[in-house]
Amino acid sequence: MTQLEVLYRYESHPTETAMFALGKLHEVYGIRRIQVSEEWKTIRIEYDATRLSQPTVLQMLRCTGIDIVEELPLIPPQQAAPAAVAEPAK
Repeated sequence: MTQLEVLYRYESHPTETAMFALGKLHEVYGIRRIQVSEEWKTIRIEYDATRLSQPTVLQMLRCTGIDIVEELPLIPPQQAAPAAVAEPAK
């Protein structure tokens, strides 16, 4: 079993029908966990990569009626450390 996670951002608040369909998505063999963050407007899905592929997970999520805008990276971008300024020789 290979567990992967993917994070998507949605645009508008999902309807009751879409949330019901999202609940049914949890019954799909290979979907391990679904987390919805209304504050950040994101959906995080953990799935078994030996059973499902990422495009398949995205297609099933779009079929629920949720308006998926983009995939977000799970690791935030790291800021580069400031370069050390060389002191002049004395």
